[in-house]
Amino acid sequence: MKKLKRYILLLLAVVLLQACDNGFDELNTSKTGALNIDPAYQLNNVVLNINATGFAGGGFLIYDLGIVQQIVSPNSGVLTGANYNQDNRNATQSVWQGYYRNCVRNTVDIIRKTKDDPARANLYNMTRILQAYVFMVLTDEYGDIPYTAAGKGYSDQKLFPEYDSQEAIYADIIAELTAASAALDPAGRIETADVLYGGNIDRWRKFGYSLLLRAGMRLSKVDPARAQQIVASIPLNSLILTNADNALVRHDGNYTNGMSVTLNGTEAANFYLTAPFVNYLKNSNDPRLVSIAVRYKGATSGASQTVDKATTNVADQVGMPMGHDNSTIGAVATGLGLASFYDFSQVDRRRMMKLTAPYFMVTAAQTNLLLAEARTRGWITTGSAATYFETGVRQSMAQMALFDAASAVPAADIENYISSHPFDPATALEQINTQYWVASFPGGPELFANYRRTGFPVLAPNPYPGKEVDFIRRLTYPVSEGSVNAANVGQAISRMGPDALNTRVWWDKQ
Repeated sequence: MKKLKRYILLLLAVVLLQACDNGFDELNTSKTGALNIDPAYQLNNVVLNINATGFAGGGFLIYDLGIVQQIVSPNSGVLTGANYNQDNRNATQSVWQGYYRNCVRNTVDIIRKTKDDPARANLYNMTRILQAYVFMVLTDEYGDIPYTAAGKGYSDQKLFPEYDSQEAIYADIIAELTAASAALDPAGRIETADVLYGGNIDRWRKFGYSLLLRAGMRLSKVDPARAQQIVASIPLNSLILTNADNALVRHDGNYTNGMSVTLNGTEAANFYLTAPFVNYLKNSNDPRLVSIAVRYKGATSGASQTVDKATTNVADQVGMPMGHDNSTIGAVATGLGLASFYDFSQVDRRRMMKLTAPYFMVTAAQTNLLLAEARTRGWITTGSAATYFETGVRQSMAQMALFDAASAVPAADIENYISSHPFDPATALEQINTQYWVASFPGGPELFANYRRTGFPVLAPNPYPGKEVDFIRRLTYPVSEGSVNAANVGQAISRMGPDALNTRVWWDKQ
Protein backbone atom coordinates (compact mmCIF):
# COMPACT_ATOMS: atom_id res chain seq x y z
CA MET A 1 0.00 0.00 0.00
CA LYS A 2 2.83 2.38 0.91
CA LYS A 3 4.54 1.64 -2.41
CA LEU A 4 1.32 2.40 -4.29
CA LYS A 5 1.02 5.76 -2.51
CA ARG A 6 4.63 6.61 -3.42
CA TYR A 7 3.97 5.78 -7.08
CA ILE A 8 0.82 7.91 -7.06
CA LEU A 9 2.70 10.85 -5.51
CA LEU A 10 5.56 10.49 -8.02
CA LEU A 11 3.13 10.41 -10.93
CA LEU A 12 1.35 13.49 -9.58
CA ALA A 13 4.67 15.36 -9.28
CA VAL A 14 5.56 14.58 -12.90
CA VAL A 15 2.17 15.80 -14.10
CA LEU A 16 2.49 19.01 -12.08
CA LEU A 17 5.99 19.68 -13.42
CA GLN A 18 4.78 19.25 -16.98
CA ALA A 19 1.86 21.55 -16.29
CA CYS A 20 4.20 24.22 -14.88
CA ASP A 21 6.38 23.99 -17.99
CA ASN A 22 3.46 24.54 -20.36
CA GLY A 23 3.67 28.11 -21.69
CA PHE A 24 6.97 28.80 -19.85
CA ASP A 25 8.70 30.24 -22.94
CA GLU A 26 5.68 32.37 -23.78
CA LEU A 27 5.42 33.69 -20.23
CA ASN A 28 9.11 34.60 -20.14
CA THR A 29 9.24 36.30 -23.55
CA SER A 30 8.80 40.06 -23.45
CA LYS A 31 5.80 41.33 -25.37
CA THR A 32 7.30 44.82 -25.66
CA GLY A 33 11.10 44.37 -25.90
CA ALA A 34 12.58 44.66 -29.40
CA LEU A 35 14.03 41.39 -30.65
CA ASN A 36 15.07 42.60 -34.08
CA ILE A 37 15.77 46.31 -34.55
CA ASP A 38 15.53 47.77 -38.05
CA PRO A 39 19.14 48.82 -38.80
CA ALA A 40 17.87 52.14 -40.17
CA TYR A 41 16.99 53.09 -36.59
CA GLN A 42 20.48 52.10 -35.50
CA LEU A 43 21.85 54.48 -38.12
CA ASN A 44 19.76 57.25 -36.62
CA ASN A 45 21.17 56.41 -33.21
CA VAL A 46 24.67 56.93 -34.60
CA VAL A 47 23.72 60.31 -36.10
CA LEU A 48 22.21 61.50 -32.83
CA ASN A 49 25.34 60.47 -30.92
CA ILE A 50 27.78 62.40 -33.14
CA ASN A 51 27.56 65.34 -30.72
CA ALA A 52 25.74 63.72 -27.82
CA THR A 53 25.17 64.79 -24.26
CA GLY A 54 27.79 63.35 -21.95
CA PHE A 55 30.92 63.71 -24.03
CA ALA A 56 30.55 66.61 -26.47
CA GLY A 57 31.16 69.05 -23.66
CA GLY A 58 34.26 67.10 -22.64
CA GLY A 59 36.76 66.68 -25.42
CA PHE A 60 35.35 69.18 -27.91
CA LEU A 61 35.08 72.10 -25.48
CA ILE A 62 37.91 71.36 -23.08
CA TYR A 63 40.41 70.43 -25.78
CA ASP A 64 39.54 70.96 -29.46
CA LEU A 65 38.09 74.46 -29.27
CA GLY A 66 40.72 75.52 -26.74
CA ILE A 67 43.60 74.20 -28.83
CA VAL A 68 42.51 76.30 -31.82
CA GLN A 69 41.99 79.24 -29.44
CA GLN A 70 38.30 79.95 -29.98
CA ILE A 71 36.74 79.01 -26.63
CA VAL A 72 38.59 78.74 -23.31
CA SER A 73 37.90 78.47 -19.60
CA PRO A 74 40.03 80.03 -16.85
CA ASN A 75 38.99 77.29 -14.43
CA SER A 76 40.85 74.14 -13.42
CA GLY A 77 39.70 70.80 -12.00
CA VAL A 78 37.48 68.91 -14.44
CA LEU A 79 37.91 71.74 -16.98
CA THR A 80 41.70 71.45 -17.14
CA GLY A 81 42.83 70.91 -20.70
CA ALA A 82 43.78 73.25 -23.53
CA ASN A 83 43.33 76.21 -21.20
CA TYR A 84 46.58 75.16 -19.48
CA ASN A 85 47.98 72.83 -22.18
CA GLN A 86 47.86 70.01 -19.66
CA ASP A 87 46.79 66.37 -19.87
CA ASN A 88 43.42 65.62 -18.27
CA ARG A 89 42.45 62.05 -19.14
CA ASN A 90 38.97 62.40 -17.74
CA ALA A 91 38.38 64.81 -20.63
CA THR A 92 40.54 63.27 -23.35
CA GLN A 93 38.72 59.94 -23.00
CA SER A 94 35.24 61.39 -23.55
CA VAL A 95 35.27 61.38 -27.36
CA TRP A 96 36.80 57.89 -27.42
CA GLN A 97 34.18 56.42 -25.12
CA GLY A 98 31.26 58.23 -26.71
CA TYR A 99 32.14 57.29 -30.28
CA TYR A 100 33.12 53.67 -29.68
CA ARG A 101 30.18 52.88 -27.38
CA ASN A 102 27.44 54.72 -29.23
CA CYS A 103 28.60 55.05 -32.84
CA VAL A 104 31.12 52.36 -33.85
CA ARG A 105 29.21 49.62 -32.04
CA ASN A 106 26.14 50.40 -34.14
CA THR A 107 27.79 51.02 -37.51
CA VAL A 108 29.68 47.72 -37.31
CA ASP A 109 26.45 45.91 -36.47
CA ILE A 110 24.51 47.58 -39.29
CA ILE A 111 27.20 46.66 -41.81
CA ARG A 112 27.16 43.07 -40.56
CA LYS A 113 23.38 42.89 -40.97
CA THR A 114 23.13 44.56 -44.41
CA LYS A 115 26.26 43.70 -46.39
CA ASP A 116 24.70 40.56 -47.91
CA ASP A 117 21.17 41.96 -48.27
CA PRO A 118 20.64 43.49 -51.74
CA ALA A 119 17.39 45.07 -50.56
CA ARG A 120 19.30 47.19 -48.01
CA ALA A 121 22.29 48.04 -50.23
CA ASN A 122 21.72 51.78 -49.88
CA LEU A 123 21.58 51.53 -46.09
CA TYR A 124 24.79 49.48 -46.17
CA ASN A 125 26.59 52.16 -48.17
CA MET A 126 25.13 55.03 -46.18
CA THR A 127 26.47 53.35 -43.04
CA ARG A 128 29.91 52.91 -44.58
CA ILE A 129 30.01 56.67 -45.24
CA LEU A 130 28.88 57.60 -41.73
CA GLN A 131 31.31 55.10 -40.20
CA ALA A 132 34.13 56.69 -42.19
CA TYR A 133 33.20 60.04 -40.66
CA VAL A 134 33.24 58.56 -37.14
CA PHE A 135 36.61 56.86 -37.61
CA MET A 136 38.12 60.02 -39.15
CA VAL A 137 37.21 61.92 -35.99
CA LEU A 138 38.65 59.18 -33.77
CA THR A 139 41.93 58.71 -35.62
CA ASP A 140 42.43 62.45 -36.10
CA GLU A 141 41.96 63.00 -32.37
CA TYR A 142 44.11 60.08 -31.12
CA GLY A 143 46.27 58.69 -33.95
CA ASP A 144 46.50 54.88 -34.04
CA ILE A 145 43.22 53.33 -32.85
CA PRO A 146 41.26 50.05 -33.01
CA TYR A 147 39.79 49.98 -36.52
CA THR A 148 39.49 46.58 -38.24
CA ALA A 149 38.76 44.87 -34.91
CA ALA A 150 36.62 47.67 -33.47
CA GLY A 151 33.04 46.98 -32.48
CA LYS A 152 33.44 43.22 -32.78
CA GLY A 153 33.37 42.23 -29.13
CA TYR A 154 29.98 40.55 -29.48
CA SER A 155 30.12 39.21 -33.06
CA ASP A 156 33.74 38.01 -33.10
CA GLN A 157 34.64 38.03 -29.39
CA LYS A 158 37.31 40.68 -30.05
CA LEU A 159 37.54 41.80 -26.44
CA PHE A 160 41.07 43.22 -26.76
CA PRO A 161 41.09 44.86 -30.20
CA GLU A 162 44.36 45.48 -31.99
CA TYR A 163 45.27 49.05 -32.95
CA ASP A 164 45.72 49.87 -36.65
CA SER A 165 48.21 52.46 -37.83
CA GLN A 166 46.67 55.74 -38.92
CA GLU A 167 48.25 55.31 -42.35
CA ALA A 168 46.39 52.01 -42.82
CA ILE A 169 43.18 53.49 -41.41
CA TYR A 170 43.25 56.40 -43.85
CA ALA A 171 43.92 54.08 -46.77
CA ASP A 172 40.82 52.06 -45.89
CA ILE A 173 38.65 55.11 -45.14
CA ILE A 174 39.51 56.50 -48.57
CA ALA A 175 38.69 53.16 -50.21
CA GLU A 176 35.40 52.92 -48.27
CA LEU A 177 34.29 56.44 -49.16
CA THR A 178 35.18 55.94 -52.82
CA ALA A 179 33.33 52.64 -53.13
CA ALA A 180 30.30 53.49 -50.96
CA SER A 181 29.66 56.87 -52.61
CA ALA A 182 29.78 55.35 -56.09
CA ALA A 183 27.58 52.38 -55.10
CA LEU A 184 24.62 54.40 -53.81
CA ASP A 185 21.67 53.70 -56.13
CA PRO A 186 18.64 56.01 -56.48
CA ALA A 187 16.75 53.07 -58.02
CA GLY A 188 17.23 51.01 -54.87
CA ARG A 189 15.27 51.11 -51.62
CA ILE A 190 15.03 54.63 -50.18
CA GLU A 191 15.56 54.61 -46.43
CA THR A 192 12.96 57.22 -45.54
CA ALA A 193 13.45 56.68 -41.79
CA ASP A 194 16.95 58.20 -42.06
CA VAL A 195 17.12 61.40 -39.95
CA LEU A 196 20.17 62.82 -41.73
CA TYR A 197 18.87 63.14 -45.30
CA GLY A 198 15.57 61.25 -45.31
CA GLY A 199 17.22 58.61 -47.51
CA ASN A 200 18.01 61.14 -50.27
CA ILE A 201 20.66 59.29 -52.28
CA ASP A 202 21.98 62.36 -54.08
CA ARG A 203 22.69 64.10 -50.79
CA TRP A 204 24.25 61.02 -49.21
CA ARG A 205 26.54 60.75 -52.24
CA LYS A 206 27.54 64.40 -51.81
CA PHE A 207 28.25 63.72 -48.14
CA GLY A 208 30.45 60.76 -49.08
CA TYR A 209 32.45 62.56 -51.77
CA SER A 210 32.84 65.68 -49.60
CA LEU A 211 34.29 63.48 -46.85
CA LEU A 212 36.59 61.95 -49.47
CA LEU A 213 37.76 65.45 -50.40
CA ARG A 214 38.45 66.14 -46.73
CA ALA A 215 40.33 62.85 -46.34
CA GLY A 216 42.39 63.54 -49.47
CA MET A 217 43.34 67.03 -48.31
CA ARG A 218 44.30 65.60 -44.93
CA LEU A 219 47.31 63.98 -46.65
CA SER A 220 48.65 67.27 -48.03
CA LYS A 221 51.72 67.26 -45.75
CA VAL A 222 52.48 63.57 -45.47
CA ASP A 223 51.81 62.48 -49.08
CA PRO A 224 50.95 65.36 -51.43
CA ALA A 225 51.11 63.17 -54.55
CA ARG A 226 48.51 60.78 -53.11
CA ALA A 227 46.44 63.73 -51.90
CA GLN A 228 46.38 65.20 -55.39
CA GLN A 229 45.41 61.85 -56.90
CA ILE A 230 42.47 61.45 -54.52
CA VAL A 231 41.20 65.00 -54.94
CA ALA A 232 41.47 64.86 -58.73
CA SER A 233 39.38 61.66 -58.80
CA ILE A 234 36.31 63.22 -57.15
CA PRO A 235 33.36 64.30 -59.36
CA LEU A 236 33.09 67.97 -58.42
CA ASN A 237 29.38 68.11 -59.23
CA SER A 238 28.79 65.52 -56.50
CA LEU A 239 29.99 67.61 -53.57
CA ILE A 240 28.29 69.65 -50.85
CA LEU A 241 28.50 73.09 -52.44
CA THR A 242 25.38 74.79 -51.04
CA ASN A 243 23.96 74.90 -47.53
CA ALA A 244 20.91 72.94 -48.64
CA ASP A 245 23.13 69.84 -48.78
CA ASN A 246 25.02 70.33 -45.49
CA ALA A 247 25.49 67.22 -43.38
CA LEU A 248 24.10 68.33 -40.03
CA VAL A 249 22.62 66.73 -36.94
CA ARG A 250 19.24 68.26 -36.20
CA HIS A 251 18.19 68.61 -32.58
CA ASP A 252 14.90 69.15 -30.80
CA GLY A 253 13.54 69.15 -27.26
CA ASN A 254 14.10 65.41 -26.91
CA TYR A 255 17.45 65.10 -28.69
CA THR A 256 19.50 68.14 -27.71
CA ASN A 257 22.89 69.42 -28.81
CA GLY A 258 25.48 67.95 -26.41
CA MET A 259 27.76 70.96 -26.43
CA SER A 260 24.77 73.22 -25.86
CA VAL A 261 23.73 71.13 -22.86
CA THR A 262 27.12 71.85 -21.30
CA LEU A 263 27.08 75.56 -22.17
CA ASN A 264 23.53 76.03 -20.92
CA GLY A 265 23.99 73.94 -17.78
CA THR A 266 26.45 73.92 -14.93
CA GLU A 267 29.28 75.26 -17.11
CA ALA A 268 27.31 78.21 -18.53
CA ALA A 269 29.52 80.80 -16.84
CA ASN A 270 32.84 78.96 -17.28
CA PHE A 271 33.61 79.14 -21.03
CA TYR A 272 34.52 82.29 -22.98
CA LEU A 273 35.45 83.33 -26.50
CA THR A 274 39.19 83.91 -26.74
CA ALA A 275 40.96 87.16 -27.49
CA PRO A 276 42.60 85.75 -30.68
CA PHE A 277 39.22 84.74 -32.11
CA VAL A 278 37.28 87.87 -31.12
CA ASN A 279 40.09 90.20 -32.17
CA TYR A 280 40.41 88.56 -35.59
CA LEU A 281 36.69 88.98 -36.24
CA LYS A 282 36.66 92.55 -34.93
CA ASN A 283 39.76 93.67 -36.77
CA SER A 284 38.49 92.29 -40.08
CA ASN A 285 34.98 93.75 -39.59
CA ASP A 286 33.56 90.26 -39.91
CA PRO A 287 29.75 90.36 -39.59
CA ARG A 288 29.73 86.82 -38.16
CA LEU A 289 30.87 88.19 -34.80
CA VAL A 290 27.37 89.60 -34.22
CA SER A 291 25.95 86.13 -34.94
CA ILE A 292 28.37 84.30 -32.65
CA ALA A 293 29.09 86.46 -29.60
CA VAL A 294 27.28 87.87 -26.60
CA ARG A 295 28.69 89.79 -23.65
CA TYR A 296 26.90 90.22 -20.36
CA LYS A 297 28.17 93.71 -19.77
CA GLY A 298 29.04 94.38 -16.14
CA ALA A 299 28.45 90.80 -14.95
CA THR A 300 30.18 89.97 -11.68
CA SER A 301 29.02 86.36 -11.39
CA GLY A 302 27.36 83.65 -13.41
CA ALA A 303 24.02 84.51 -11.84
CA SER A 304 24.35 88.11 -13.02
CA GLN A 305 24.75 87.06 -16.69
CA THR A 306 21.15 88.08 -17.31
CA VAL A 307 19.34 88.95 -20.52
CA ASP A 308 19.12 92.64 -19.61
CA LYS A 309 22.94 92.82 -19.58
CA ALA A 310 23.37 90.98 -22.91
CA THR A 311 24.92 92.86 -25.82
CA THR A 312 25.85 91.60 -29.27
CA ASN A 313 27.31 94.92 -30.44
CA VAL A 314 30.70 94.44 -32.07
CA ALA A 315 32.32 97.31 -30.17
CA ASP A 316 31.33 95.73 -26.84
CA GLN A 317 32.93 92.33 -27.42
CA VAL A 318 36.08 91.49 -25.44
CA GLY A 319 37.74 88.09 -25.81
CA MET A 320 39.49 86.34 -22.93
CA PRO A 321 43.29 86.23 -23.29
CA MET A 322 44.94 82.80 -23.31
CA GLY A 323 47.17 81.61 -20.50
CA HIS A 324 45.34 82.52 -17.32
CA ASP A 325 43.67 80.65 -14.49
CA ASN A 326 41.06 81.88 -12.03
CA SER A 327 43.76 83.28 -9.74
CA THR A 328 45.09 85.65 -12.43
CA ILE A 329 42.20 86.28 -14.83
CA GLY A 330 40.46 88.68 -12.41
CA ALA A 331 43.32 91.17 -12.56
CA VAL A 332 43.41 90.86 -16.36
CA ALA A 333 39.69 91.64 -16.53
CA THR A 334 40.13 94.66 -14.23
CA GLY A 335 43.00 95.91 -16.38
CA LEU A 336 40.73 95.77 -19.42
CA GLY A 337 38.05 97.77 -17.62
CA LEU A 338 35.73 94.81 -17.05
CA ALA A 339 33.73 94.13 -13.91
CA SER A 340 35.08 90.57 -13.58
CA PHE A 341 36.04 87.62 -15.77
CA TYR A 342 32.30 86.93 -16.12
CA ASP A 343 32.23 90.12 -18.20
CA PHE A 344 34.20 88.60 -21.12
CA SER A 345 32.39 87.65 -24.35
CA GLN A 346 30.86 84.20 -24.75
CA VAL A 347 29.37 82.20 -27.60
CA ASP A 348 25.70 83.10 -27.53
CA ARG A 349 23.99 80.17 -25.81
CA ARG A 350 20.53 81.55 -26.62
CA ARG A 351 21.19 81.55 -30.38
CA MET A 352 24.19 79.66 -31.77
CA MET A 353 24.42 77.33 -28.78
CA LYS A 354 20.75 76.95 -27.87
CA LEU A 355 19.73 73.41 -26.91
CA THR A 356 18.15 72.75 -30.30
CA ALA A 357 21.02 74.18 -32.35
CA PRO A 358 22.24 71.92 -35.19
CA TYR A 359 25.67 70.31 -35.22
CA PHE A 360 27.44 70.50 -38.59
CA MET A 361 29.56 67.57 -39.75
CA VAL A 362 30.39 68.74 -43.29
CA THR A 363 29.36 72.08 -44.78
CA ALA A 364 29.30 73.85 -48.11
CA ALA A 365 31.63 76.49 -46.69
CA GLN A 366 34.25 73.89 -45.76
CA THR A 367 33.99 72.08 -49.10
CA ASN A 368 34.32 75.26 -51.17
CA LEU A 369 37.32 76.40 -49.14
CA LEU A 370 39.02 73.01 -49.59
CA LEU A 371 38.40 73.31 -53.33
CA ALA A 372 39.95 76.79 -53.25
CA GLU A 373 43.06 75.25 -51.67
CA ALA A 374 43.09 72.34 -54.12
CA ARG A 375 42.81 74.77 -57.06
CA THR A 376 45.58 76.93 -55.60
CA ARG A 377 47.82 73.87 -55.37
CA GLY A 378 46.97 72.90 -58.95
CA TRP A 379 45.35 69.65 -57.88
CA ILE A 380 42.14 70.43 -59.77
CA THR A 381 41.70 72.43 -62.99
CA THR A 382 37.99 73.24 -62.82
CA GLY A 383 36.87 76.64 -61.56
CA SER A 384 38.95 79.37 -59.97
CA ALA A 385 40.41 79.53 -56.48
CA ALA A 386 38.96 83.02 -56.03
CA THR A 387 35.44 81.88 -56.87
CA TYR A 388 35.63 78.85 -54.56
CA PHE A 389 37.01 81.08 -51.81
CA GLU A 390 34.30 83.71 -52.13
CA THR A 391 31.58 81.05 -52.31
CA GLY A 392 32.96 79.43 -49.17
CA VAL A 393 32.81 82.69 -47.24
CA ARG A 394 29.31 83.46 -48.50
CA GLN A 395 28.04 80.01 -47.56
CA SER A 396 29.57 80.33 -44.09
CA MET A 397 27.87 83.66 -43.48
CA ALA A 398 24.55 82.36 -44.82
CA GLN A 399 24.91 79.32 -42.54
CA MET A 400 24.60 81.55 -39.47
CA ALA A 401 20.83 81.70 -40.04
CA LEU A 402 20.66 77.90 -39.68
CA PHE A 403 21.70 78.18 -36.05
CA ASP A 404 18.96 80.71 -35.31
CA ALA A 405 16.96 83.21 -37.35
CA ALA A 406 18.26 85.96 -35.06
CA SER A 407 21.83 85.09 -36.12
CA ALA A 408 21.27 85.69 -39.83
CA VAL A 409 23.88 87.89 -41.54
CA PRO A 410 22.29 90.55 -43.80
CA ALA A 411 23.05 90.06 -47.50
CA ALA A 412 24.51 93.55 -47.78
CA ASP A 413 26.98 92.82 -44.97
CA ILE A 414 28.09 89.64 -46.75
CA GLU A 415 28.79 91.48 -49.99
CA ASN A 416 30.56 94.34 -48.21
CA TYR A 417 32.85 91.83 -46.49
CA ILE A 418 33.61 89.96 -49.72
CA SER A 419 34.45 93.15 -51.62
CA SER A 420 36.71 94.46 -48.85
CA HIS A 421 38.53 91.12 -48.41
CA PRO A 422 39.35 89.95 -51.93
CA PHE A 423 41.17 86.71 -52.59
CA ASP A 424 44.94 87.22 -52.66
CA PRO A 425 46.93 84.49 -54.50
CA ALA A 426 50.12 85.63 -52.71
CA THR A 427 48.74 84.60 -49.31
CA ALA A 428 46.17 82.09 -50.55
CA LEU A 429 46.82 79.14 -48.21
CA GLU A 430 46.79 81.32 -45.09
CA GLN A 431 43.74 83.26 -46.25
CA ILE A 432 41.77 80.12 -47.17
CA ASN A 433 42.55 78.21 -44.00
CA THR A 434 42.02 81.17 -41.68
CA GLN A 435 38.56 81.41 -43.20
CA TYR A 436 38.19 77.66 -42.64
CA TRP A 437 38.94 78.33 -38.96
CA VAL A 438 36.05 80.80 -38.77
CA ALA A 439 33.67 78.80 -41.00
CA SER A 440 34.12 75.59 -38.99
CA PHE A 441 33.27 77.15 -35.61
CA PRO A 442 32.09 75.55 -33.31
CA GLY A 443 32.89 72.13 -34.85
CA GLY A 444 35.79 71.06 -32.64
CA PRO A 445 37.29 67.97 -34.34
CA GLU A 446 37.51 69.45 -37.84
CA LEU A 447 38.92 72.71 -36.49
CA PHE A 448 41.61 70.84 -34.56
CA ALA A 449 42.50 68.63 -37.53
CA ASN A 450 42.68 71.35 -40.18
CA TYR A 451 44.73 73.61 -37.91
CA ARG A 452 47.34 70.87 -37.49
CA ARG A 453 47.30 70.08 -41.20
CA THR A 454 47.87 73.66 -42.37
CA GLY A 455 49.30 75.63 -39.45
CA PHE A 456 46.70 78.35 -40.08
CA PRO A 457 45.67 80.61 -38.61
CA VAL A 458 48.99 81.56 -37.09
CA LEU A 459 48.48 81.28 -33.33
CA ALA A 460 50.94 82.12 -30.57
CA PRO A 461 51.66 79.30 -28.10
CA ASN A 462 49.51 79.24 -25.00
CA PRO A 463 51.58 81.30 -22.49
CA TYR A 464 50.27 79.55 -19.37
CA PRO A 465 53.31 79.15 -17.05
CA GLY A 466 52.43 75.59 -15.95
CA LYS A 467 51.82 74.17 -19.42
CA GLU A 468 53.16 70.70 -20.25
CA VAL A 469 53.58 71.29 -24.02
CA ASP A 470 53.70 74.30 -26.34
CA PHE A 471 51.09 72.94 -28.76
CA ILE A 472 48.73 70.01 -28.36
CA ARG A 473 48.94 67.70 -31.40
CA ARG A 474 46.62 64.84 -30.28
CA LEU A 475 44.52 63.60 -27.37
CA THR A 476 45.84 60.91 -25.04
CA TYR A 477 44.35 57.43 -24.72
CA PRO A 478 41.88 56.60 -21.92
CA VAL A 479 43.38 55.18 -18.74
CA SER A 480 41.11 52.15 -19.15
CA GLU A 481 42.83 51.23 -22.42
CA GLY A 482 46.20 51.12 -20.72
CA SER A 483 44.76 48.95 -17.96
CA VAL A 484 42.66 46.51 -19.97
CA ASN A 485 44.23 46.50 -23.45
CA ALA A 486 47.82 47.25 -22.48
CA ALA A 487 49.60 45.05 -25.03
CA ASN A 488 47.81 46.60 -28.01
CA VAL A 489 48.19 50.12 -26.62
CA GLY A 490 51.91 49.41 -26.22
CA GLN A 491 52.22 48.39 -29.87
CA ALA A 492 50.47 51.60 -30.97
CA ILE A 493 52.82 53.70 -28.83
CA SER A 494 55.87 51.89 -30.21
CA ARG A 495 54.76 52.86 -33.74
CA MET A 496 53.46 56.33 -33.11
CA GLY A 497 55.52 57.69 -30.23
CA PRO A 498 54.76 58.50 -26.58
CA ASP A 499 51.16 58.66 -25.42
CA ALA A 500 51.51 62.39 -24.92
CA LEU A 501 49.73 65.56 -26.02
CA ASN A 502 52.59 66.70 -28.27
CA THR A 503 53.05 63.44 -30.22
CA ARG A 504 52.12 64.02 -33.86
CA VAL A 505 49.68 61.77 -35.69
CA TRP A 506 50.82 60.21 -38.98
CA TRP A 507 49.49 62.84 -41.39
CA ASP A 508 50.69 65.73 -39.17
CA LYS A 509 54.18 65.60 -40.61
CA GLN A 510 56.60 68.16 -39.20
